[in-house]
Amino acid sequence: MRTTRTFCRPGTAVALTALLATGLGAGVAGASPARPAAHAVPAQTRQIASAVLGGDYRITLTAVRSADDEYAASVRLRVYRYTGGAWKESDRATVGGPDAWFWYPLTGGGAVCRFSTASTGRAPVEVSLLVTPSLGCSPTHHYVVEDGHILAG
Repeated sequence: MRTTRTFCRPGTAVALTALLATGLGAGVAGASPARPAAHAVPAQTRQIASAVLGGDYRITLTAVRSADDEYAASVRLRVYRYTGGAWKESDRATVGGPDAWFWYPLTGGGAVCRFSTASTGRAPVEVSLLVTPSLGCSPTHHYVVEDGHILAG
């Protein structure tokens, strides 16, 4: 005596199983339709602080949203030199580490706890950013800008 019931023809069940496995396999593997490089979506960025030192150097902090995690972000410290009537990037560094920050606290109010610099030969730069409202500010990251280059402070 047969105890199971079949609600569709065996050929239909096999085709349906193959279709679902293909669709779910692509989803599980994280596959998405290939997108040509010309149509690649640029990373979402937001400048969160900026300072000009003596008219020669500009230092910026920019939040860069992660491509892998919508809640994560990196922070880019950039130094620009004013030459030939325009600002040109001379160096950059990542503050903290790649995707070490949270996007929403970085781009909301009060994101910059400390951004300090001075116009000296070796310009010190201090950066402290909001980790989350409940955790508060990060420890201060120290850098030195010398001749347009970022050095660990």
